[in-house]
Formats: sequence, structure tokens, C-alpha cells
Amino acid sequence: MVFQQIRPQKGSEIVLQHIKAQIEGGTYAPGSKLPTVVDLAASFQVGRSTIREALSGLKAMGWVDIRHGGGTYVVAQLPTETNNGLFDHSESLQEVQEVRRFIEAGCATLAASRRTDHHLSVLREILLEMEASLENEELSEQADIRFHMAIAKASQNALFIGMMESLTERLQQSMRASRRLWFFAERASAEQLLQEHRDIVEAIAMQNEQLAADRMSQHIAKVDQVIQQLALKTDR
Repeated sequence: MVFQQIRPQKGSEIVLQHIKAQIEGGTYAPGSKLPTVVDLAASFQVGRSTIREALSGLKAMGWVDIRHGGGTYVVAQLPTETNNGLFDHSESLQEVQEVRRFIEAGCATLAASRRTDHHLSVLREILLEMEASLENEELSEQADIRFHMAIAKASQNALFIGMMESLTERLQQSMRASRRLWFFAERASAEQLLQEHRDIVEAIAMQNEQLAADRMSQHIAKVDQVIQQLALKTDR
């Protein structure tokens, strides 16, 4: 007899399911504000980081909206079986991730060999913006998108730049979803994500083509397994 491996749930996953059930049951109505992280942590008797991870997961799944400095609110229109937030589109997101990995690894390779001092200056300025906006999710996402576009421009390849620009909307959706999934499932922090961006810039500055490609590929590929794992959860 073959037994299926059972992965123990993390505390944040348990909290996520409880809050989701409370929303579905009407304890928290659409548009209403959830208790603070401090109050939720006390209610569930867990750490604040566990609550933040759970809320990040709920946001990624389309159940709540986290407003910087304004608390967490239940979305006005709850996900349904035919509109279940991010995970109904996990296959499409996976495809975008695959395309990103090949295009952006190529961009990083060429950027390492063709970058100018100006390109490096732009990338380092964006890193500073990322550092300054660690606590502001919206600004961090915008800086993240500019970062990847800046690397495409540093490649000085018109076709790569054109492909990145043509995929701008899809890339924005992919990056936004990737960040939320990664923070939730991998317990990663904004600081960790910033360090990955720094490492990519370092490889480009060193003009190490292979290292730049490898770091970019690994950076994008990390979320693939997370997408698959969380998509499976919604099918249970």
C-alpha cells in the first residue's frame, strides 16, 4: 500500500483557514475591517509574524485588502468557486513565470556584458528606493517592476526590451502575485527579497554573465513551487 505524504500545516495556514471561514460565515462582512494584527495575535494566541503571513496569504487569494497604515479589510466582492482570486489562474501565472525566467535570464546575461555606468547608477538608485519602501507594499511593487525593466534596458537589446514592454501588464500581475505568494509560503521578508535584487546587480556590476543569469533565474524560479503548492490547497 502506498501512503501519501502529509505535510503538517504551518500556524499561519491554520490561522488563514480560520479567518477565511469567519469571512465566509459572515463574522466579517464584505468591506468590513478586520481586528488589528495585535488583537488577532492575542485572539489566536500566536505571534504577530504568523498573523501577517496569514493575512498575506488571504490577500494573495483575493479575500482581503491590506492598506498601508490603514489596516486590513475584507474585499467588497468575495471570491467564489468561479472567481477564486489568484489561484484560479495559477496555470496562467505559471506560464508567465516560465516566460519571465527565459527572457529575464537573457536580459541579465546581456546586461552583465553591455551595461554602462549609467545603467548601474539607475539600478542602484532603484535599490535605494526599494530599501526606503520596505514597509510600503505598493511602492515596493512599483520599484520591483522598474528594476526588471531597467535590467532589460541595460541589455541594450531592442527585442528583449520590446518583449518586456509588451508584457508589462502581465509582468506586473506576475510580480505582484509572486511577491505575495513568496512572502506567505516561504516566510520570506522584504529584506530577503531586496538582498536578491542586490545580488543580481552585483553580478551585473562584476560583468559575470553566467552568475547574473543564474541569480535572475533562481530569483524568478523560487515562486514556481510555491504557486503549485498553494494551487493544490484550493483543490482539496
